[in-house]
Amino acid sequence: MSDTPFGFGLPPEEPEDGDEGKKKDQQSGGGQGPANPFGFGGLPGAGGLGGPGADNPLAAMFGSLNPTDLGAAFQQLGQMLSYEGGPVNWDMAKQIARQTVAQGAQDGSRDASVGPAERKAVEEAVRLADLWLDDATSLPSGSGSAVAWSRAEWVEATLPAWQELVDPVAERVGAAMGDVLPEEMQAMAGPLIGMMRSMGGAMFGTQIGQAVGVLAGEVVGSTDIGLPLGPAGKAALLPANVEAFGKDLGVPQEEVRLYLALREAAHQRLFAHVPWLRSHLFGAVDGYARGIKVDTAKLEDVVGQFDPENPEQLQDALQQGMFQPEDTPEQKAALARLETALALVEGWVDAVVHAAAKPRLGSADALRETLRRRRATGGPAEQTFATLIGLELRPRRLRDASRLWASLTDARGVEGRDGLWAHPDMLPTATDLDDPDGFVHREHLDFSELDKMLGEAANGSAGEGDGTKGDDAE
Repeated sequence: MSDTPFGFGLPPEEPEDGDEGKKKDQQSGGGQGPANPFGFGGLPGAGGLGGPGADNPLAAMFGSLNPTDLGAAFQQLGQMLSYEGGPVNWDMAKQIARQTVAQGAQDGSRDASVGPAERKAVEEAVRLADLWLDDATSLPSGSGSAVAWSRAEWVEATLPAWQELVDPVAERVGAAMGDVLPEEMQAMAGPLIGMMRSMGGAMFGTQIGQAVGVLAGEVVGSTDIGLPLGPAGKAALLPANVEAFGKDLGVPQEEVRLYLALREAAHQRLFAHVPWLRSHLFGAVDGYARGIKVDTAKLEDVVGQFDPENPEQLQDALQQGMFQPEDTPEQKAALARLETALALVEGWVDAVVHAAAKPRLGSADALRETLRRRRATGGPAEQTFATLIGLELRPRRLRDASRLWASLTDARGVEGRDGLWAHPDMLPTATDLDDPDGFVHREHLDFSELDKMLGEAANGSAGEGDGTKGDDAE
C-alpha cells in the first residue's frame, strides 16, 4: 500500500500504446516516496525531509515547481474538495489506479502494450480450452471473444464491478461522518460536513485506486477473485502477469497459459449460463456489507481532531479499519452464504478444470496446487480490500467444495452435477461442505422419492379424470 495520501503526486504521462515510457514520470517527480505526502519530493531544488530547503516548508514543497506543475497539483486538490458525487470519487480511483500501474508491479515489472503475437496466443489458448471443457461440463462455451489485456486495460474494464462492490460500504461511512456530530451542530457545521464527505469520497477513491492498481499487477484474468469483474462473455488474460506467474514454476509457458485459459473459460461458462449467479454473489456481498457497522468511537475521535490542513489522518483511520461486523445471527448467516457461494464457484471451476487438464497436461497437478495456494493466501491488494470493506474475497473452503463437486460427478455424472446450478436453493450449503458424500447420497434419495411421489400423484389424477376408482373398482 502506498503511503501517498489522496494521490497528490503528479500522475505520470501514459502513452496511448500502453504504460511504457514511465521515465518521464520519474523525471517529473511522479515516483514520490512515502515521506512527502504531497508527492513533490525528488524535484530539482525542492529539497525534502532533511535535505536542502527542509527548514522552509514552502520552499521544500514548491521550491522549483514550474507554473504548469504547480497549477496541475492545485487543480487536483480543487477537484478533490469540490467533488459532489457518490460515496467514492471514482474518477480519482481510476486516476490513482492508472498511476499505480504506471509505477510498476511489486516484482519490478512494468506494464506494456499487448502485441499481436501475445493476442494470438491468448485467443488460441482460450479456443483450445473451450474444446477441452466440452468433455468436462455440460455448460456450453460462455466466451464470445478472447482478449489479451495490459494491466491498464484490466483497470479500465473492471472498475464498474469494483464500484458495485464498494459503494454500499462507502455509503455507510459517508452517512456516519455526518451522524457523529450532535444534531444541533450539524446545521452549523454544514460546510465542514460537506467538505468531509468530499474528502471521504477522495479518501475511498485513493485507497480503492491504489488497491486496484496493485491488484492489476497480480491478476492473470478477469475472474481471479471468483467474481466476474470484466464485461460478460469476454475471456481475458493478462500476458505479462501470466508470464510472471509461471516464471519460477518449471513448467512450459504454453502449458501455464493454457491452464489459466481453462480457468478463465470455465468461469465464463458458469456466469454465462447460470443467469442468477452474478446477482446472487454481488447481492451476498451487499447483504454482508449492510450488516457492517462503523466504529463510531474511532470516527468521532477522528472528526473531533479533524484538521483541514492534515487530511491524511482520515486516510490513516480508514487504513487501520473502522468496520466491525455485527455479531448477530443475520450477519453470521450472510457471511456463511457469501463464503459458501464463493467456495462453490471456485470449487466447481477447480474440479472441472482438473478433469479437463489432467489427461492432457503433465503439469496439471502442480498448476492446480499452485492456484489453490494462491487463492488461499491472497495478496496485498486483497488484504487491502479486506480492510476497506471488512471482507476477504477468498474461498476459505475451496478444497471441500472441489471434493463435493467431484463426488457429485462420480455419483450423477456431468449433467447431474451441473444441473444443481439451475436454482440457488439446489446448491449445497456450508453444512453440506462438511459431509460431501452425505449430501450426494441424501440428495440422490430425495430426488428419487420426489419422482416417485410425482408419478403416483399423476396416476391418481388420471384415474380420477377417467372415472376409475382404482383396484377396488367394481
